[in-house]
Amino acid sequence: MIDQKISAEQLAQMGNGVLAYVREIEGRNAAAMLGGQLNVAPDAKLFCLYNANGQPISISQTHQAALGSAFEHELIAATLQ
Repeated sequence: MIDQKISAEQLAQMGNGVLAYVREIEGRNAAAMLGGQLNVAPDAKLFCLYNANGQPISISQTHQAALGSAFEHELIAATLQ
């Protein structure tokens, strides 16, 4: 048995372009990501699709729409809470 440790950065790079994750965010976080160009309530519940390396890909109003975005980008998505 080989005991090899993988860093979070290495793990993210392995999944880059294939894996993604969806995380619930608030409107204030979405506005910060988009440079304030979003007209949404600061406490609005939104869902962000991130690449495996943590880079935001899209922001959706529903969890289902975020998963649809992953499908459109040909990514396998997991949901983080």
